[in-house]
Amino acid sequence: MSIKNIVSLGLLVFIPISLAAERLEWGSLTVFITSAIAIIPLAIWLSTATEEVAVVAGPSIGGLLNALFGNATELIIALVALRAGLIDIVKASITGTIVSNLLLVMGLSMFLGGLRYKEQEFQPIVARVNGSTMTLAVTAIILPAMVIATSGGVEEIAIERLSVTAAIVLIVVYALTLLFSLKTHSYLYEVGVVDLEGEHGGEGGETAHKPNLGLWLGVLAISTIGVAFESEIFVGAVEEATAGLGLTPLFTGVILLPLVGGAAEYVTAVRVAVKNNMDLSVSVAMGSSLLVALLVAPILVIVGQVIGQPMDLSFNLFEVVAVAIAVAVANLISLDGRSNWLEGALLLATYTVLGAAFYFHPA
Repeated sequence: MSIKNIVSLGLLVFIPISLAAERLEWGSLTVFITSAIAIIPLAIWLSTATEEVAVVAGPSIGGLLNALFGNATELIIALVALRAGLIDIVKASITGTIVSNLLLVMGLSMFLGGLRYKEQEFQPIVARVNGSTMTLAVTAIILPAMVIATSGGVEEIAIERLSVTAAIVLIVVYALTLLFSLKTHSYLYEVGVVDLEGEHGGEGGETAHKPNLGLWLGVLAISTIGVAFESEIFVGAVEEATAGLGLTPLFTGVILLPLVGGAAEYVTAVRVAVKNNMDLSVSVAMGSSLLVALLVAPILVIVGQVIGQPMDLSFNLFEVVAVAIAVAVANLISLDGRSNWLEGALLLATYTVLGAAFYFHPA
């Protein structure tokens, strides 16, 4: 059993602890911390189960499953928070996930991988395609804020309609990216897929075995239910706990929520980077950002309209600037298809400065 699985099994003890903390009223901060830790192993098992089912399903369906379930934890937490009316935190978590994946995850991957290997390579074509698609997503995020900033008082209903329109366009674009990566240009992504399958074959030349489909479907279902259950506890305590710590909803959504929901992707990206598979590492980091921008955010906009918690894509202007900076820096560094520890350090430095700015931002 891998170290990742051992650690994730050990952290499962926080599920009953978080339940006890909520039922016995140990305080919102204790509930917040224990439920956040409990979500991490559930997210890891959800991700692992998705990968195992994908191996059985084959390249096309497996790739689709990985694409759709890649950010399931973030989506579940966001949906629970949206239903609770925490719209500001939900919107901040969208921008935060994009920023953290492009700067923190890619930065850690390039830095730690670069400490072991002098220089690492990855597919520049895939990086450019992802970068171009990410630029489109940022444009959709920027436009509602720009309409508000440049108009003399646009009606809220107009911004909601613009957001729904943008959401539909983004979902269509996401479908096109799936067609591109899984069908018409799937050969560009074969390196990452092959190496990911190698992970299932074990280490040290062990013979690959076909995963037990029934077992992993059960793990997938239980993990999903567990994430939803813990998300209810987590969201119920987040406002009071973070307010007690002096943290704003903006900082909570941008910095804290992505760290909780994206733990599985972070571990995967860094682990494969240290094994000199930067293709897969960059694909995980940029792919997760794309999934949030092109699918998770639009789903939240549409679901919000349905459940009576309307959410638009009009983000805080500082959030827009932060996402634009993250996309620009990540695109510049990944342009040549090569990385080293210094480039990773630059991404981490950018994330640290932005994190400090969000901490001191009064919003």
